[in-house]
Amino acid sequence: MKKIIVIGASGTIGRAIVEQLGLRHEVISVGRSSGQYQVKIEDPASVQALFEKVGKVDGVVVAAGDAHFGALQEMTAEQFYIGLNSKLMGQVNVALAAQKYLNDGGSITLTSGSLSHNPIRYGTNASTVNAAVDGFVLGAAVEMPRGLRINSVSPTLVDESVDVYGPYFYGMETVPVKRAALAYSRSVEGAETGKTYRVW
Repeated sequence: MKKIIVIGASGTIGRAIVEQLGLRHEVISVGRSSGQYQVKIEDPASVQALFEKVGKVDGVVVAAGDAHFGALQEMTAEQFYIGLNSKLMGQVNVALAAQKYLNDGGSITLTSGSLSHNPIRYGTNASTVNAAVDGFVLGAAVEMPRGLRINSVSPTLVDESVDVYGPYFYGMETVPVKRAALAYSRSVEGAETGKTYRVW
């Protein structure tokens, strides 16, 4: 049994990850305002404080981070920074801190998304950030010490979120959230590193 932190545990995908990994492991649920512990991933000090409280773990999964959706012609730099500061640097903050608290052979799993390759209107910020997350994983994997692994999961829109985000994704096939959760299981419980598991 492994000890695994799931950040973003109360979200649609996060809940499915907790359910899947919880079948076999001890899962520590973390959220911005819910869960066993709270963290603001955009703040490196908050991330550091989380790991100091939890201590050594075998896996860290991040299914959190915001991006800005809006027309490119009207987008401001401040709006673009939402995705850079939250979904990109928030996850990078977690990965940087997690290295020191993972047991040998432990894993980090980040979340990108299908917009890195399948763009939509109003999704430029998300497309940029998702591709950057996958790029970070690719680069970081070759430098991980002690047999540590790092991967990303790139889900498309899940069935359970169609009511909210469906109008952005017309014509694109959605997937059940349980299928997305399996990719996180593969990252945590498998042997690969530097991979992006596409769920689309």
